[in-house]
Amino acid sequence: MGHKVAPMQSISVQTTSSERQRVVTRFAPSPTGHVHIGNIRVAIYNWLYARHWGGEFRLRIEDTDRARSTPEAVRTLLEAMEWLGLDYDGEPVFQSQRRQAHLEAAQRLLESGAAYREDKGAAGRGEAVIFRMPHQAVEFRDLVHGTLRKEAEDLKDFVIVRSDGSPVFHLANVVDDLAMGITHVIRGDDHIENTFRHVALYRALGAEPPQFAHLPMIVNEQGRPYSKRDGAAYVGEFRRQGFLPEALFNYLALLGWSPGDDREIMSREEMVKCFDLDRVRPSASRMDLQKLIWMNGEYIRSLPEEDYLAHFRRAVQEAGWRTDDEDYVRRVAALLRERIKYFRQVAEQAVYFFRDDYPWDEKAVRKRCRVAEARRRLEECRELLSGADSFTAPVLEELVRKAAAERGLKPAVYIHLLRVAVSGTDRGPGLFELLEVLGRDRVMRRLARALRELPLDSGAAEGKSG
Repeated sequence: MGHKVAPMQSISVQTTSSERQRVVTRFAPSPTGHVHIGNIRVAIYNWLYARHWGGEFRLRIEDTDRARSTPEAVRTLLEAMEWLGLDYDGEPVFQSQRRQAHLEAAQRLLESGAAYREDKGAAGRGEAVIFRMPHQAVEFRDLVHGTLRKEAEDLKDFVIVRSDGSPVFHLANVVDDLAMGITHVIRGDDHIENTFRHVALYRALGAEPPQFAHLPMIVNEQGRPYSKRDGAAYVGEFRRQGFLPEALFNYLALLGWSPGDDREIMSREEMVKCFDLDRVRPSASRMDLQKLIWMNGEYIRSLPEEDYLAHFRRAVQEAGWRTDDEDYVRRVAALLRERIKYFRQVAEQAVYFFRDDYPWDEKAVRKRCRVAEARRRLEECRELLSGADSFTAPVLEELVRKAAAERGLKPAVYIHLLRVAVSGTDRGPGLFELLEVLGRDRVMRRLARALRELPLDSGAAEGKSG
């Protein structure tokens, strides 16, 4: 089918983020059962921009892929948004319910000559509806990347309704954004090529295109798109590992955007107040899990005590340990607070508080116990601690340090041995605070177990202890 050649002009969309207007943004995911952090960052930026300008943040669920868009997948998406505090305005729009509106728009394009029918498959399968790209360059002002332009010869006609009668993403996306009154389309920069097509579709439908902002992707250390191979990649995984929603929100908001200063820990209110698209970086952002872990630790330390204790208790229960001794759980939680960076760590760092059969760290045993006179020193520790007038950290520390001085030893000789004996590892909170929380009875049982099970003294010839 021939194309009418128009004068060489360009379809141009010039907009700026500073224009005073009603702002309506949207998050339009395709629910698949997992919510990738790249997609949820898009939602966060749309939410922040709408809230900053006092506008609306809408949700459209693009569920036209019926095989993957199951009720469970939609529920997973909504739970992720609720967990992160991404409240939306109005009711969710389900794209699958708008098929008739999409087909009516296609019919209008056919009637205006902006689209045509063509058999794109085998004979007898029916004709698809093809959008006729105008013989003009398409240009638009992107709020992140600046002016983007594509020449007419690089713009090909494309399918908007398949031969089976189902609307294609391009048509459905534009028609739904128009119906929802979307003023700003903020999405990943993998959609830039689509936007040239969408601008032409808006014009053909007699509508003014919204403003566009395309966000750079999140990449790994090698600069490739961040995926599950690089670590946790889905919102649900971070939630299960015990990250706080406030910390993940904060981290993802700053992953490509800056408030213009060196702030890293920011409240939701602070981000809303200063968020704008002119500070979004046009280059890809590298996912730094260690920074997220650090940030989450900061948020954990700032939690109100009872909130922290509730998270800690839940983590203990998920590990299968008892929490009926409320005072003991509270004391353990307080002792570990500075060390916990995300709550899944509780299962590793608190194991010896809740299990008398805690595992032995073989490396720690070799280094701290297979040394000269280890058994004798450990027996001395048992005698010292059993006779302590008060089983408190200051009293225990004074006893151990005094005994070491009397024997001409470094305190570390006793300290390292004691730590491995009562916890199975040579890492953890302050030893004497640890002993106090465990209490006399537990400590005595554990020292007896260590004297029975540990290979003490067997490495005496390997070097000095301490």
